[in-house]
Amino acid sequence: MIDEVKPHVLITYDEFGGYGHPDHIQAHRVAMRASEVSTWDIQKIYWNVMPKSVIQEGIDAMKKIGSDFMGAESADDLPFAKDDSFVHAMIDGNEHVEKKMQAMRAHGTQIEVDGPFFALSNNLGLQVWGNEYYTLVKGLKASLLNDKGYETDLFSGVELSE
Repeated sequence: MIDEVKPHVLITYDEFGGYGHPDHIQAHRVAMRASEVSTWDIQKIYWNVMPKSVIQEGIDAMKKIGSDFMGAESADDLPFAKDDSFVHAMIDGNEHVEKKMQAMRAHGTQIEVDGPFFALSNNLGLQVWGNEYYTLVKGLKASLLNDKGYETDLFSGVELSE
């Protein structure tokens, strides 16, 4: 598929599958192996990440209203929370949050509608799901960065070619 489509950028889960979901772990393995055996050289590969600072913000906000997030006292308690130093890019997807939440609700067998992820969005507002964070695992970081030093365009610095 990579040789056929010739993507310049590949986005997949990290080795932990984002939050340990077996399907996501396998998606990571397949995507990374496909990128290794392909004859097409993908210029940039990103893994999605959840920065500790963002998760901690959510935990703190939920504590203020007397609720918790998966029983965690701290983002350090959650295996999927990554140190902010792993964040190389942040994409603002706030205009698409409602569609994202609808898509998540459609996976009722995998995500509990009354579970912690929806509790987080219900208590903090949907903006908590608006930004997507990535770590660059292959390629060069773009030179145009936001005030936090993050890329805001995953295609920045990519040379378009066939």
